Amino acid sequence: MIFYFSATGNSKYVASRIRQSDEVMVSIADAVKYGNYSYTIEDGRIGVVSPTYDWTLPSIVHEFLKKLELTFSKRPYIYYVGTYGTTTGAAAVMADKLMKAKGMSFDAMFDVKMPDTWTPIFDLSDPAHVEAINKNAEREIDELKNQIHQQIRGKHMGLTTPLFTGMIGKMLYDSGTRKTSNLSVGESCIGCGLCAKKCPVEAIEMQGKKPVWVKDRCVMCLGCLHRCPKFAIQYGKKTALHGQYVNPNVKV
Repeated sequence: MIFYFSATGNSKYVASRIRQSDEVMVSIADAVKYGNYSYTIEDGRIGVVSPTYDWTLPSIVHEFLKKLELTFSKRPYIYYVGTYGTTTGAAAVMADKLMKAKGMSFDAMFDVKMPDTWTPIFDLSDPAHVEAINKNAEREIDELKNQIHQQIRGKHMGLTTPLFTGMIGKMLYDSGTRKTSNLSVGESCIGCGLCAKKCPVEAIEMQGKKPVWVKDRCVMCLGCLHRCPKFAIQYGKKTALHGQYVNPNVKV
């Protein structure tokens, strides 16, 4: 069983590539939405695939892992895969801490470098640049799939940061980055409602055919920005110049 969170498709694509033919994939966003936290494991392994936000876990992944309840007759192989653009930070360590609290530390931790969708900083407006990152990611995913199949153990990650850096990242993420006041909608909005429909924490409502953020904080996955058909949603002043992105291989 693979649990994944994905706003723009990167982590969903990784999960779909590493899954076994009969393995169940569970969307963390759907699980949280419907309050599904209890699972019986029958396929011998558990995977968690998550993006990295501000060197730490997305709030929705943290909530899910904290509440997750697993039942199995024989302890499965448990692994974590972090997708990232610049660094995996302390996300894997923090996820492992949540699992350790349940007596189920990760047997292995991996990462895959993919296009960084945090466009308030990173520029994804060059298709050739994005394609090159995804092409290299394919090689990493091929190796990852083989490693998980062999059930290797240990930490197999590139650039990470100590736990205290993750704590700083989490503080910045919770106190600043996640504030929905950073988001705005322009005149090009056509009122399609896709942003409200897809928001993983129901932070958006359509009012007068325009999206309104009704919560002070959200996951800040930027799914609303990247999936908007008119690119009407922005975060700060730079995202309009940095383009939109969804993984071309999956539907989100």
